[in-house]
This record gives sequence, C-alpha cells and structure tokens, in this order.
Amino acid sequence: MHITTYDHAPRLPDGEIVDLDALIPGEGGVFLEVGPGRGAFALGYAALHPETRFVALEIRRKLAAQLDERLQKKGFPRARCFAEDAGLALPRLRPDGCVIGAAVHFPDPWWKKRHAKRLVVQDSFIAELARLLAPGALLLVQTDVEDRAAAYYERLAACPELENTVAGMYAEESPFAPARSNRETRAIADGLPIHRMVFRRR
Repeated sequence: MHITTYDHAPRLPDGEIVDLDALIPGEGGVFLEVGPGRGAFALGYAALHPETRFVALEIRRKLAAQLDERLQKKGFPRARCFAEDAGLALPRLRPDGCVIGAAVHFPDPWWKKRHAKRLVVQDSFIAELARLLAPGALLLVQTDVEDRAAAYYERLAACPELENTVAGMYAEESPFAPARSNRETRAIADGLPIHRMVFRRR
C-alpha cells in the first residue's frame, strides 16, 4: 500500500531570513493568510485580487501541497501556499511592513487546558504579525469558539501597534468578504456565531 507523505509540499527557503519580495516577485504588498485549510479563502481572494501577491502558511503538508497545486492550476502565479508552522515562520519573514492585509481563520483546534502551550495566537505571534503589517493594514482573526475569541481579543487589544476597528469586540462581517474560509462558510450555514476581530496597524 502506497502512502503519500507529501514531501513535495512547498517550503519556505532555508535560512534565518525569508525575503517575501524575492519569494513572490512583483510590485505591491503581500497578503498573508495563516491556516488556509482546504483553501476556499485563498482561492476566493486570489480570484478577486489577482494583482495582489498572496502567501498562505499551512502546517499540514497535505493541505498545503493540494492548495498550492490548485492555485497554480487556476492561474494564480502570484499566490502560493507553503507547508510551514506559522509560529516558527513569521519571525523569519521580511521586510517589515510589507503585508497589506492578513487573516487568521479558526486557529487552535485543541480544547483541553493541557494544550494551551500549543496555541497559535500567542503574544509573540501577534507581535510578529504587527511587525509585518503595513501602516493601516487590516488583520482579521476569527473563531466560532467564544472562550477563545475573548482570549484572542484581550491579546490583540494589548498589542500597542494594533487598534480595534469596530465599536465593541467583534465585527459583523469580514473586511475581506466575499472571500471566505471553508470553516466560515460551514459555520454560517449551520447558524453558528462567528467572532470576528478586525484590527488595524497603527
């Protein structure tokens, strides 16, 4: 029985620093997606903004490989997905302020307290995103888990480089709609509340 390991999944270049401008040549900033999963948001955003350079980071090699192949087959050469742990990859990305928008979809699929140390949305993760965001760029973090949303909001609000864009904690709609992740579409269909946090880089 043949087992596919997806070792061919695209990876970021080796080295302490990864230059996003060299990674995807072209003009303008880069949109960054963390956790694209099956890729509905990436495909939707690339179709709506084919002129924008798009980088997705997906820890699961199978999903990363499949999404990158779909992006290329759809004719989006400026959009790529890399099989990377975002928590380890973000500190390597340069230049500062090159990201014109970022989305983090339904992160941290672990429920038990003992998994807290594995959470993606930590203070260091938020600080790295803030470093990469251009002034005025929007960051969307969304989840359907209320407790997680409250914890994320507290950490986002504590970052001095970020400011909330809405009255209250949560936005009614994603600033990047109609592009939606697979999980977001399913939650909407099931009538589940989605807690969307939208912050702007000061």
